[in-house]
Amino acid sequence: MSSVRPTKKTTASMAPTTPAPASESVDTGFLRTLVGYNARRASLAVIEVFMERMAVYRLKVVDFSVLSLVSHNPGITSRQLCATLNVLPPNLVGLIAALERRGLIERRPHPSDGRAMGLHLTPAGVELTAQAEQTAAQLEVDATANLTSAERKTLIRLLQKVYTQSAS
Repeated sequence: MSSVRPTKKTTASMAPTTPAPASESVDTGFLRTLVGYNARRASLAVIEVFMERMAVYRLKVVDFSVLSLVSHNPGITSRQLCATLNVLPPNLVGLIAALERRGLIERRPHPSDGRAMGLHLTPAGVELTAQAEQTAAQLEVDATANLTSAERKTLIRLLQKVYTQSAS
């Protein structure tokens, strides 16, 4: 079997001769028909603002998610967090430790599983999480300002159907 290597002439002829000027519009027609493309673009737009607004709390997306889940599920275990957030256990260990060092969460023995530790917010964690959730709720309204309330609910429901289907 012989390998064919492009010559410099062939390689040069395959490259575009001049880049398209930035002022010309780019045809994104096909990409805009793809759920993944649109979901990613929307996610990037929301996450960028999320990161800016959560910087005051020194929270990343996963930090916020963990605090919110612990807030609404006192005593949740690390195993439950990993399954819910689709995070690998080694990645969660460091995150939990960092939130503990900040005095936002604490571990307590799980009432029904002697081997497990349940996670709980500290008073400082309760306060910070409430403020961060309020900020996140306002961000959602701001980020979806072009949607009606009904459209926002429909969008959330449809996105959940996509990722719930892919998880099964």
